[in-house]
Amino acid sequence: MSGRARFPTSVYGHGTEPDARFTLANERTFLAWIRTALALLAGGVALELLGLELHQGLRLAASLVLVIAGIVTPVLAWFGWGRAERAMRLAQPLPSSPLGAVLGVAVSLAGLLLLLAILLR
Repeated sequence: MSGRARFPTSVYGHGTEPDARFTLANERTFLAWIRTALALLAGGVALELLGLELHQGLRLAASLVLVIAGIVTPVLAWFGWGRAERAMRLAQPLPSSPLGAVLGVAVSLAGLLLLLAILLR
């Protein structure tokens, strides 16, 4: 590696360089969460813009849940990527990620709101 500092130093400033395959797998996981966030944002926007004949308040609430989940996902993914990369550099066990649980709750809540919106139309 050259003498230039790598970003973020909070990750790359620790330990030794792990096998590139593991670093690249960690990056692919991060990018998968980014794709998930884009899908959540698109779903939330589409749900509201399509103007489906559903209960307006519940439809808006479901849209907001999806959009908020789409905003929160990349932030949590970034911190998860950093924790995993740092753990690999320090030869520590990989940390767990809260993203699965957070998205599970968000999507379930949005689905429940949509179910109620359909039943109350």
